[in-house]
Amino acid sequence: MKKKIVRRICEKYALGLVLFVSTVLNTALADSNIIVQSTTSTKNSGLYDYILPLIKQDTGVTVHVVAVGTGAAIKNAMNCDGDVLLVHNRKREDKFVAEGYAKQRHDVMYNDYVLVGPHSDPAGIAGLQNAAAALNKIAESKSIFVSRGDMSGTHSKERELWKYASFAPDAVSGKWYRQTGSGMGATLNIAAGMAGYTLTDRATWISFGNKADLDILVEGDRHLFNPYGVML
Repeated sequence: MKKKIVRRICEKYALGLVLFVSTVLNTALADSNIIVQSTTSTKNSGLYDYILPLIKQDTGVTVHVVAVGTGAAIKNAMNCDGDVLLVHNRKREDKFVAEGYAKQRHDVMYNDYVLVGPHSDPAGIAGLQNAAAALNKIAESKSIFVSRGDMSGTHSKERELWKYASFAPDAVSGKWYRQTGSGMGATLNIAAGMAGYTLTDRATWISFGNKADLDILVEGDRHLFNPYGVML
């Protein structure tokens, strides 16, 4: 079942994957091993498990993926600890290129973010299409919200949404607002265990196996658009 889901994801992002593979192969012209600095969400989606064996089979190139938050991936790439960078925070990507760490950035694929939470929905956000309004209701009800808290692309998007909501969650960190400092999969597991709300990208949510009592409650807001870029 998971393989079928990942195949659907790959088919949906086919053009982006062609660009990603092309970037990988151009980088690997002089070497049969390359390192991709990537996001945890891309890895958790199952994308690499599906596509990297095909690249190896067709080209002989071995791709090693370092999956961390976007902030850490960019920092690693700035330290020359990678050949290709694939992340999802456009402002930081543009800055990375502008400062000369990469020659150019290409759009590679996209999905969207969703707010997930317990089926009981104590904050009453189900069906809203305004993510900031949903966060305000979570804050007003003091319902558990689980944040990645790791300066990843997803965490940066979450902070942006709290800003739209005119609320500073750091003031209640450790109370109903919990920061994990972990990747998307681990954060979803914690949210499931605590019956809390969290922000996740849709691809990771689709392939996530421990949904427990969590449901997608908010989706469709234009601010939840989630583009990925590839740089070398």
